[in-house]
Amino acid sequence: MDLGLKGKKAIICASSRGLGKGCAEALAEAGCDIVLNGRNETVLEETRTLLQNRFGVSVAAIAADVSTREGQEALLAACPDPDILVNNNGGPPRRDYSELDRAALMEGVVQNFVTPIELIQVVVPGMKERGFGRIVNITSLSVKMPIEGLDLSSGARAGLTAFLAGVCRQLAPHGVTVNNLLPGKMDTDRLKGGFERAAQQSGKSIEDVRAAQAAEIPARRFGSAEEFGQTCAFLCSRHAGYITGQNILMDGGLYPAAF
Repeated sequence: MDLGLKGKKAIICASSRGLGKGCAEALAEAGCDIVLNGRNETVLEETRTLLQNRFGVSVAAIAADVSTREGQEALLAACPDPDILVNNNGGPPRRDYSELDRAALMEGVVQNFVTPIELIQVVVPGMKERGFGRIVNITSLSVKMPIEGLDLSSGARAGLTAFLAGVCRQLAPHGVTVNNLLPGKMDTDRLKGGFERAAQQSGKSIEDVRAAQAAEIPARRFGSAEEFGQTCAFLCSRHAGYITGQNILMDGGLYPAAF
């Protein structure tokens, strides 16, 4: 399918690896010029070279913390007028709510609530003027189905979802859509870290923990960054202009609800 994105410009936050990288690959495949972002310069450059060589599009790599004003300014300097913004950032580490002090709470809120809004505020005027814009926020299944120890991440991302529920209706008449992608258990480094913790706590092998968790998912497997990225690319396409304000679960059926 031609997504109608050739020549469009995309900023993908936290995209040197994992789900962000999957989105960058899919958008590059669709013909977008890409601005990558990450904190590890070596990994970031590897991803930049891979995408540029494989897809022949323009790929810039900005090593920065997107949660900081300086990081945001660097991204926007590389691409002042993006057609696509994919908001992504690492979530706070797993921690019981009773252990969170004020500093930790504020950091989580800035990472997963304030930062996406700040970027949206800057890029939307140009999108409205051009009559086309696609904003995709990578949130989490935990927005709908809380996960123990991820309360701060869940709360901040749920807040972002509620905040943008009204904003997306304001932007819809201008050809600008805002949607959220909610990953469940995806085969990423973050998930593998969870296997290691569970194995240490239970005394089971990592392989046994992995198999047991996969068995809990109706699809009987974990999701891939590639399929996640392709879904992101579709939401950014010319075919998805009538989809806005939606929370798209990518969890293999793990969330047990009809609505």
